[in-house]
Amino acid sequence: MNRSAIDAPQKSVKNAFARRSFERFMANRLAVLGLVFALLLTLASLVVPFISPHGVNDMNTANRLAPPSLEHPLGTDSLGRDFMTRLLYGGRVSIAVSITSALICSFIGVIIGCVAGYIGGKIDDFLIFVSEIFSTFPTTILILILVGFMGRSLLNLVLIFGLTSWMSTARIVRGRVLSLREEPFVEYYVSNGISGWSIMFRHLIPNMFGPITVAFTLNMAGFVLAEAGLSFLGLGAPSAVPTWGNLINAARSLNVIQNYPMLWIAPGVVISIFVLGINFFGDGLRDALDATQ
Repeated sequence: MNRSAIDAPQKSVKNAFARRSFERFMANRLAVLGLVFALLLTLASLVVPFISPHGVNDMNTANRLAPPSLEHPLGTDSLGRDFMTRLLYGGRVSIAVSITSALICSFIGVIIGCVAGYIGGKIDDFLIFVSEIFSTFPTTILILILVGFMGRSLLNLVLIFGLTSWMSTARIVRGRVLSLREEPFVEYYVSNGISGWSIMFRHLIPNMFGPITVAFTLNMAGFVLAEAGLSFLGLGAPSAVPTWGNLINAARSLNVIQNYPMLWIAPGVVISIFVLGINFFGDGLRDALDATQ
């Protein structure tokens, strides 16, 4: 039996599964709605330089803390800057941090989980031991410690998120690899002398696209909340950088909370909508890609 003979049925099964998964996902209205909300917020954040007549740092001290109007739909902040513009610019930073962190987290988790599950033995034991050590520390405390050592910057924030949150992805990938390596197509490649690295990265990882994507989306939502929480505490992105967390942090004075609620309600609502949208999308994607259904 040649290689094309075993690949053809596998590709046919993949195509049929992809079609059924797409149909199941589109039938999940909540997941589709979540995806639409997340995409709309992301798109609005990307095009804000082209649609807003105000700059992110354009100040007008004579128009400080102005109420919502046609010129300023969400009013202005304490320095007279258009708040909607800053909110959308903050979305660019917060979403970029979450996506980049999730990519790093997924990359590390996929590599470690794939190597541990396929090779097994002492390497598997060692990698699981490392994963358990990382999991022992409370993630929030570990992040706070690392921020204290490394300092506040967007790069440090991305690296800290990515390097401290890969464990769940690694477990998912490892469990999937342990199942896939017993499949006939893997035995065929092994018997024909194809290297283990090629099998792992060219054949096993593509068969785990669904679980990896679901883990990526859920990690992304978690990183948005983590960035907002750290920035609110003054330990996340530098205060000069507009992020959703920094916008809430700037509005935490009692005077603003009581008299200018838009300055803290708007970023809170946007964070909630984006995170809920990503979570609904991830849940729908997980159900759609569940091969047992």
